[in-house]
Amino acid sequence: MSKAGKDRNKAKRIVEQQKARERRRKVTLWTSVAVVFLLVAAGLVGWAVSSNQQSADAGKLVVPGVAVDHGTAFPVGSGPVVVDLYEDFMCPVCRAFESQSSAALRELAAKNEITLRYHPVAILDRASQGTQYSSRSAGAAAAAAQGGKFVEYHDVLYANQPAEDTPGLTDDKLIELGRTVGLTDATFTDAVKKKTYVPWAGKATDTFSARGYSGTPTVVVAGKQVTGPNNGMPSTADVTKAIEAAKG
Repeated sequence: MSKAGKDRNKAKRIVEQQKARERRRKVTLWTSVAVVFLLVAAGLVGWAVSSNQQSADAGKLVVPGVAVDHGTAFPVGSGPVVVDLYEDFMCPVCRAFESQSSAALRELAAKNEITLRYHPVAILDRASQGTQYSSRSAGAAAAAAQGGKFVEYHDVLYANQPAEDTPGLTDDKLIELGRTVGLTDATFTDAVKKKTYVPWAGKATDTFSARGYSGTPTVVVAGKQVTGPNNGMPSTADVTKAIEAAKG
């Protein structure tokens, strides 16, 4: 074979080798792209499943086992006359009612003349700059009830009541207040942090509205709402008079 023929054959082999290398490079590239795509897709699926699970957990309705009246209230005493008290922990009028009438009602409950049923509701979430303080504090109170400290926690929430149109207390502060009344276990802390009973607060508020009530405090004695002048907050005398009438 002539020298020219040998050169042509050599050049042909070099071109074929280059083409083979290019084919291998493309196969490697597309294989890598496919692997990356699959990994990303798997990651997105995992993230979506995790995110959906977290959302489902956050929105799950958990009713406190110690709650009565269709899971909406926490009772004090076991007397024959039922007094239902609907309150929002951000409501300043509720705090005023507690300052005025709490001692008298608790005394009647201690004597088992009444069953005092506390219904935490959340109608003032709009007044906490988006933090849903009414719902969060009601949920924390439910967790306290599960820990056997509802009354104590109820009272410390009102003692530290934030003003309307503020963010309210943080979850950490709600947990700290729990510690001051003996709620030191992880169960209470986790319930507040995970907002375990916040959906319950929404359900309790829906029940409140379905019963035809709209403002807090709402005081109901033996199934009849008690109000003061001009449908305002009832006095202690108004409530005790209604209790005496219910006794017959």
